[in-house]
Amino acid sequence: MSLSANPLRDLNQRNIAAGIVTSLLAITGPPAIILEAAAKGNFSTYQTVLWFFAIYVGGGILGIILPLRYRIPIVGAHSITGVAFLATVTGQFTYPELIGAYLLSGLLILAVGALGAFAKLLAYVPKEIISAMLAGMITNYMLNFIVSASQLPLVGGGALLVFFYVSKNHRRVPPMLAAIVAGCALLLVSHGIGSAGTAAAFAWPQPQAPQFSLTGFLSVAVPLALLILSNDCAVGLGALEQNAYRPPVDRIVALSGLFSAVTGLFGGQSANIGGMMTAVCAGEEAGPREKRYMAAVISGAVILIFGLFAWRLVPWIQALPRPFIAILGGFALLGVFVNSLQISFSRPSQKLSATFAFIIALANITVLNISAPVWSLLAGTLIARYIEKA
Repeated sequence: MSLSANPLRDLNQRNIAAGIVTSLLAITGPPAIILEAAAKGNFSTYQTVLWFFAIYVGGGILGIILPLRYRIPIVGAHSITGVAFLATVTGQFTYPELIGAYLLSGLLILAVGALGAFAKLLAYVPKEIISAMLAGMITNYMLNFIVSASQLPLVGGGALLVFFYVSKNHRRVPPMLAAIVAGCALLLVSHGIGSAGTAAAFAWPQPQAPQFSLTGFLSVAVPLALLILSNDCAVGLGALEQNAYRPPVDRIVALSGLFSAVTGLFGGQSANIGGMMTAVCAGEEAGPREKRYMAAVISGAVILIFGLFAWRLVPWIQALPRPFIAILGGFALLGVFVNSLQISFSRPSQKLSATFAFIIALANITVLNISAPVWSLLAGTLIARYIEKA
């Protein structure tokens, strides 16, 4: 494979289009979930803006450096599954405790990559159990998605019709993206924008003081690291290998951990290789194989710009009707939810363990100050290993 000395010469219509599409996936749906998580945690406007800045700037930089370095379409992003998980726990911890958990999560991922333990870790905790835990945690968000669609029937119903139509007839257009665009257009027509909010005063991003606790480590850092490793790193690296690339697996995992740790100090949960986004940029739709890496670069650049202007964009997004934000979040999580359910019960020999992992996460219990995700993973893994003997 011949590599161009000037990466700009490798740009073409197909990799540019793939890069723009994947970046839109990152900057359309997930912000709604982030705002929901920030609201539950009573974050200040500065803390919320800092969250956006950290994950999009960190993910954007990672998504520019890695593909240019390895000439492989490695897309940098943040973990939408991680955000979905955090939306269920931010109200249970103080802001400094969350910062400490983000930092520890990044360091855990860094250690997994540095020690070459990625494959062994995922082999011990079955992916079905991790997926069942995630599905249980976000079920209430999917229920709220339907309730909110009924509260804005024109917007929600119209967006759903577009989603189903595109899913059936236009395979090249991401249904989630089409539904969100349609929803925004319908909201504009039916309700108008109204008061769009006032841009937050610009403030330089500053490192946040972490606070470490055993509860935060067990209830936030460990589940978050497992979600990133299984739903982002494993998916993205698997997609690269399926398209005949040979990515440096442990190095990419370690760099995802390093960037996530730095991002955590600035209030973001992660900056890592994006799973489905990498799959899009690594596929045939992104053009000639040796030039697909530029799709990841384009995606990283757009994400980076979004993060740099978060201080102007976040207040505008916050001013949108809450049911509409819930609808956006529902569309953003729909694919994650469906895939999680499918993976959870894909192995007949592990249906019992997956079921218990799912219902424990859905119950959202807290025992001994340890939250539901930990008990879900623990119970599911023990049942799978010692009852079902997976």
